Amino acid sequence: MILIAALWISALLVGGGFALDRVLVGAVTGNADDQLEYVLRSLLVSAEMDSTGEVTFNREPADQRFVEPYSGLYWQVSAPGHEAFVSRSLWDRQLAYGKPHDDRAVHSYDSHQFPDEELRIVERDVTLPGSKVRWRFQVASSREALNAQIAVLRRTLVRSFVLLGVGLVILAALQTFYGLLPLRRLRIEIAKMRAGRSSRISGKMPLELLPMVEELNALVAHNETQAEEARRHAGNLAHALKTPLTVIMNAATAQSDDLAATVIREARTMRRQVDHHLARARAVGRRGSAHSRAAVWPSVESVERAVQRLYPHVRIDMTGPRDLVAHIERQDLDEIMGNLVENAAKYGGGSVFVTVGAQAGFVEVVVEDDGLGIPEADRVRIFDRGVRLDTGKPGTGLGLAIVRDVAEIYDGTVALEESEDLGGLLVRLRLPMAS
Repeated sequence: MILIAALWISALLVGGGFALDRVLVGAVTGNADDQLEYVLRSLLVSAEMDSTGEVTFNREPADQRFVEPYSGLYWQVSAPGHEAFVSRSLWDRQLAYGKPHDDRAVHSYDSHQFPDEELRIVERDVTLPGSKVRWRFQVASSREALNAQIAVLRRTLVRSFVLLGVGLVILAALQTFYGLLPLRRLRIEIAKMRAGRSSRISGKMPLELLPMVEELNALVAHNETQAEEARRHAGNLAHALKTPLTVIMNAATAQSDDLAATVIREARTMRRQVDHHLARARAVGRRGSAHSRAAVWPSVESVERAVQRLYPHVRIDMTGPRDLVAHIERQDLDEIMGNLVENAAKYGGGSVFVTVGAQAGFVEVVVEDDGLGIPEADRVRIFDRGVRLDTGKPGTGLGLAIVRDVAEIYDGTVALEESEDLGGLLVRLRLPMAS
């Protein structure tokens, strides 16, 4: 940033300095030309023709330098075929005539006709009364004084612009340093968090950095929550597997007669626990994606077709808008809907009704059946892993637990109610609507 600022300031100052130099040099040179033109006009006013047809002056220019040889100020009147009428200051030299002019304007230019002296010349061609010859009146001045003025002007200009440029670069450096100082403080705070000396970014920060600080603290809190969830579920899985393994080891140590049946039973229990925790782990891993989107109606239709093949005697009706999209991965939505619809078909009396709708930024899916329902006292513990109210039908007791856990991972909810239309269980699933 400092280098870019220095380059840009330098470019602007060089460009501005060049333009200002052109303006000031032009002004100084123009002022010198005005003085020479004034002398030229005085020569024209005092010029007249003598009896021999040559130019003479009725009064000499007042400037003493015109009579001092090589004084640096000269005049000359000349015409083709006539001897030049020159000031005494030219002594043994003459000004070059140059090309004739077709206009009556005053012309000014620099001349290097004298090797040891650069000249500034103004000239004009006129026809004097009583003469048919076009005479060229020239007034010349040495550029030494003019160049000295321009040199002083340029030195002052360069020094001023260099000082200005250095000051601006220093100001840009200080502004960059102090402007980025909060970021260095933020880096130190993050280093403290990484070293374990703090858990959050604290301290007063500028308003411009507060949103980033809040997002970083939220990210840290999110990561801590995920780490805590991972530790808790790892402990839950270890605890869930510990009991079946203990039973198997005790049966094997005692050389029990029903060892095979015990191994099969406990292995099935362990497989249910592993499936449950794997499903939750997959959902947690996909939760971080802000692009998680799943169309609800296609998921409901695919689940309905699968369940219909398993329970052909069950009638499944569906209604609701078909364009709703939930903030959830399609695989997780299929797993949730599969558990809910399959439970309704398995434990219901033959009729299942699925209603899809939207309410207050959530996609709401209601699954009703005409079964016996669940008593209100059991609607909380039915979500616990392995709890089954009807043990006469096959199952693992993990279906509703998986539904609840996966829905909560996506900030959704699951509630059990009584169906007013069918008389059985009503499951109300709410998931955030995708924007």
